[in-house]
Amino acid sequence: MDPQSLPNYARARQPRRASYDTGTIHAILDSGLVGHVGFIAEGRPMVMPMAYARSGETIYLHGASKTRIVAMHADGDPMTMTVTLLEGIVAARSGFHHSMNYRAATVHGSTRLVTDPDEAERALMAITNHLLPSRWDEVRPMHDKERKATGVIAIEIEHASAKIRQAPPADDVEDHDLPIWAGVIPIVTALGAPVGDGIGPDVPAPPSTGLARRKFA
Repeated sequence: MDPQSLPNYARARQPRRASYDTGTIHAILDSGLVGHVGFIAEGRPMVMPMAYARSGETIYLHGASKTRIVAMHADGDPMTMTVTLLEGIVAARSGFHHSMNYRAATVHGSTRLVTDPDEAERALMAITNHLLPSRWDEVRPMHDKERKATGVIAIEIEHASAKIRQAPPADDVEDHDLPIWAGVIPIVTALGAPVGDGIGPDVPAPPSTGLARRKFA
């Protein structure tokens, strides 16, 4: 994608860290667990951390039918979402050059209320399986009252970009000989061993927990 064809709000400020490659953007979205969703509510900007799932160029979100993000949006409203994967603290020889190594994706699009029952079920299945692969097949079917209480909203992606930093500190050359440690402290995301809730029958952890842990191995 030619970044010059994008509106200003969809372009990264630092071109050297920007990527507009669809595969790169999708990989970040598919690796994250929480998206920070931005929208306007009651005339004010709002940002909410939410579980999500991607299907092609559509992001699915869900919440109680009466929550702001569902109840206050109509088809075509603007919405944005950012997913950030932290990978390291970059410690430099000066405070000015401290940074983070990360991969981040930002999508801009328009909302669409999902009213088709079949699409809503596919969306809820996708969100569940994004958190724990194959989990939808392990749990009981949703009750009708649960479906009615759950709203599903789609963000149809119109513009998207990635921003990536994976490098050592960018110290000034004249600081290289200072007796100050500099480098990168890796940030590792991992899932621990499953801990049951201690209620009901004693059953082993299902395959979905192992599949989820592999995502961060």
